[in-house]
Amino acid sequence: MDENTRFVQVTPPTSACSIAFGEGITDMTPGTQNSIQAVVPDARAARRELLDRGVDATEVVTLAWGSFTSFTDPDGNTWTLQELPPPGSYGAGET
Repeated sequence: MDENTRFVQVTPPTSACSIAFGEGITDMTPGTQNSIQAVVPDARAARRELLDRGVDATEVVTLAWGSFTSFTDPDGNTWTLQELPPPGSYGAGET
């Protein structure tokens, strides 16, 4: 990503749940949590459904490690929905 961002995303085998550890991935104070990330099968479809329900979701951004859309819930929690890249495609030069 850049010289100030380093992270590792850990996903247990057969799980759709990941935990990301790193530097430069958030401005939260260590030990706090205000960002939740969930994996979805289709980021664009998830965004359309959110918009249809009146939720202000960001445009989908596609990077080599997935496609992402985000929104904030009524309690102020920030959610990011990630569509994983196709198997075998990460590291193949896609952006």
